[in-house]
Amino acid sequence: MTAPTRANGAPPPHALRDYALLADGHRGALIGPRGDIVWMCTPAWEDDAVFAALIGGRGWYTVTPDEPFTWGGYYEAGSLIWRSRWTTTGGIVECREALAYPGDPRCAVVLRRIQGVDGEARLKVELDLAAGFGTRPMREVRRDGHGRWTGRAGALQVRLSGAPDARADGSALRTAVVLPAGAHHDLVLEISDRSLPEPVPPDVWWRATENRWTARVPGLSGTLGSRDARHAYAVMTGMTSPSGGTVAAATTSLPERAEQGRNYDYRYVWIRDQAYIGQAVAAAGAHPLLDDSVRFTVARLLDHGPALAPAYTATGQALPDPRTLDLPGYPGGFDVVGNRANRQFQLDVFGESLLLLAAAARHDRLDADGWQAARIAAEAVAARHREPDAGIWELHDDRWAHSRLACAAGLRAIAAAPGAGAGPAARWEALADHIVAEASADCLHPTGRWQRSPADAGVDAALLLPAVRGALPADDPRTLATLRAVRTDLATDHYVYRFRHDQRPLEDAEGAFLLCGFTMALAEHQQHNDVEAACWFERNRAACGPPGLFAEEFDVAQRQLRGNLPQAFVHALMLEAAARLAAPRA
Repeated sequence: MTAPTRANGAPPPHALRDYALLADGHRGALIGPRGDIVWMCTPAWEDDAVFAALIGGRGWYTVTPDEPFTWGGYYEAGSLIWRSRWTTTGGIVECREALAYPGDPRCAVVLRRIQGVDGEARLKVELDLAAGFGTRPMREVRRDGHGRWTGRAGALQVRLSGAPDARADGSALRTAVVLPAGAHHDLVLEISDRSLPEPVPPDVWWRATENRWTARVPGLSGTLGSRDARHAYAVMTGMTSPSGGTVAAATTSLPERAEQGRNYDYRYVWIRDQAYIGQAVAAAGAHPLLDDSVRFTVARLLDHGPALAPAYTATGQALPDPRTLDLPGYPGGFDVVGNRANRQFQLDVFGESLLLLAAAARHDRLDADGWQAARIAAEAVAARHREPDAGIWELHDDRWAHSRLACAAGLRAIAAAPGAGAGPAARWEALADHIVAEASADCLHPTGRWQRSPADAGVDAALLLPAVRGALPADDPRTLATLRAVRTDLATDHYVYRFRHDQRPLEDAEGAFLLCGFTMALAEHQQHNDVEAACWFERNRAACGPPGLFAEEFDVAQRQLRGNLPQAFVHALMLEAAARLAAPRA
């Protein structure tokens, strides 16, 4: 069988660090430096892509200078409104880009405002939209009496306003825009799974979008690196659905390591991520994303109790099984959708849920349903803490030390939360003591540090988290020994790797794991090593591209992002470190 080829005429791929994110809570789009939107699934995060060029399929929407240029761009503060900026041989032009926010669950609205800054701006516009990951291109493409173009792609209806002079070239639309300095031109693309409503003037869309971002994203002025902390909050906000669930990433199949088979679909909501996000926000204040994370997690615990799954769709449904799409994939990757986490048991999600609910209680944000969910999670830990699980890294089932210690941390946190009650608090503390004692019996390495599992004596950076979360004291010898071991065995130049896969150098097996880098900053801060904490924070904060988005991993040698983009839990730990490192010590 011959290898599939990329869609004819598709924009070539960029390094991941060059892509910016547009998002509206229901869906996200990636836009490259040439004004090329090459990824978006709609109506919802988990639905099929209409722009699939990122992974080798058909579907893209470009607004690009029609002359040589260099590129740049930036987000408007506290928002996911992106400004592509190009310096051409004839002047400077910007394109203001956004998904209309708040998003409509059934209709995506892509806003693009081309603005001449200096000199005449000449741009070319191309829309080649194809539903079903590029398998169902637009049909019935026609222009109405108002100069708007309409068409259909699969079951979706499409309308492009602002390109009356476009020409239809098969299923694609192409046009040119010429602007003098100081002028602007609006393009509005609507994609809906129902009949399209009456058109809305672009100014109305833009005002609503600006106002909503202003209302949703707090200033966060009391944090370290406050501009980036606020941006992290905006990224997570854009990735959070009305259900409160925050998808792990906007994409699928972006490789963690070229041709190594580690390609996953992260367009779903992991309970662990929800807990990380909520705790990070709680460290900065009682902001709306805390309530969102609690709402989603509580609903899943009330629905599924001790059978809580590791991950769900943004609407709380089960994840689909993995399958391939017969596409080339992003270079070095494949074309996987669905996720095998739907068949896993991950014990630590109960402990992480308790940590989240305790953080909400400390801010007086936990209602009766929240306390009921906390009781359910604690009972699940009591019933299941001896079962092997897939663990935080979703590997083979084992009695992972991290999973058990995360549960102990959660039990201690909820026991100490205002409103816990003396009786339940005593039971939860006793259970936490028991779990820590059991872990000490079979997961304490002869050197005094925590090891990964009874059968795996390796060091794991995830084992920094239980002490940071309070499973055992900061000055406990096991805490100190584990921190020393991670520094010695898993850290290089203030980057941290998860664990050793084999005897190869760390960087040959995978990229540095940014979640672990920010965790290291928290662990050093807990030990009052403030200078070291700041070094870890700053080093990992810089592991991004110009749009300030973090992926899961960072290739230290090539200074490139690896894995799906953007990775919500990295933005969460970055925000938490920014808040905690800046907070006055008690």
